[in-house]
Amino acid sequence: MKALQGIVVLDLTHMLSGPYGTMLLADMGADTIKIEPPGTGEGTRKLLAADPQYSLHGMGAYFLTLNRNKRSACIDLKAPAGVELFYELVKKADVVFDNFSVGVTRRLRIDHDALSRVNPRIITCSVTGFGETGPGTDRPAFDQVVQGMGGGMSITGYPGGEPLRAGIPIGDLAGGMFGAMGVLEALVARQTTGRGQHVDISMLDCQVSLLNYMATMYSLSGIDPVPLGNGHFVHVPYNSFRTRTQYIIIAVIGDIFWQNLLEVIDDPELRREKYLTQPGRYEEREFINARIQEVLLSETADYWLKALRAKRIPCAPVNRFSEALNDPQVRARNMVVRVRHPLGGDVEMPGNPVKLSDTFEDTYSAPPLLGQHTDDVLRDMLGLDSARIGALRTNGVIG
Repeated sequence: MKALQGIVVLDLTHMLSGPYGTMLLADMGADTIKIEPPGTGEGTRKLLAADPQYSLHGMGAYFLTLNRNKRSACIDLKAPAGVELFYELVKKADVVFDNFSVGVTRRLRIDHDALSRVNPRIITCSVTGFGETGPGTDRPAFDQVVQGMGGGMSITGYPGGEPLRAGIPIGDLAGGMFGAMGVLEALVARQTTGRGQHVDISMLDCQVSLLNYMATMYSLSGIDPVPLGNGHFVHVPYNSFRTRTQYIIIAVIGDIFWQNLLEVIDDPELRREKYLTQPGRYEEREFINARIQEVLLSETADYWLKALRAKRIPCAPVNRFSEALNDPQVRARNMVVRVRHPLGGDVEMPGNPVKLSDTFEDTYSAPPLLGQHTDDVLRDMLGLDSARIGALRTNGVIG
């Protein structure tokens, strides 16, 4: 059994932020039904679809990953009959999730006000660039736009260098994560109130939230933080270092770890009494990092990691994807799973990081072909017979 078994999500999302949020809900067991335009389908169906390296049977890596555990039904929401059919599904659903631009759901007559008249218990969630209130709601936004506006890029990179976006699309992914979280909150609240509600997620809001304690540091001091590369503004050494074979991380947080580090890195220059406490180390952090770097170049990453771990010093290799995805701990936690393609074959992708002790069934169904489940959804949820379904298809309402 999965935690969200019995919850029905109508998924109107596209690209990355929305599909990632509904993927999380689908992994948790929600019956997640992609409502796609007939003929074309959702936009990410085309991304990388023709790339022989990054696709399987004409389905690209984006769609393969983001749409596992989902079903697909094609309904034309621009046609009045399609909207009426969608309303019938809403009566049977729990959640409607979208990441359209602000105003689109209202123009299509599928915003929360319209849907709550159909089903007062419906929960709607919209992930947009800047949210649905405030002076900037109508501006277009993508991942790097909100990464830049949210402040995080200004502290990413090396001192004096140009700002860098995060290597993973944290602007998009955070919107999806907070969207899923908001839906879960609304589902819990509905148990008390009996009513649904609207979840308004701004990707920019999410980026500002992730600034966390560093934003509070700014508000206390008035000082804009600056990029520090892989170093830390308090702890020393806390950085990435080159070895003969690979970069590694050493994270000394606390004086006891420093003393243990001295047993691994035997350098008389580091045994100064001044360095026994954090203030002294921080004052001469550049010298300390340089001395450690010089010593580490003498051996391989495996050599140093074994020695560091023996003294329980926080450390890690800087893994490439090929190494991270084959780490024994990652594999033991089922964080690399095989998902089949509906036309045959399978592909490995990241698993579900939320591990529950009871309602956790770790299974993954194939991402759907376009409109693969249209008939099943209309038959099972609405009780439509073959003649009615055939008429809707003939009239172009469904695909």
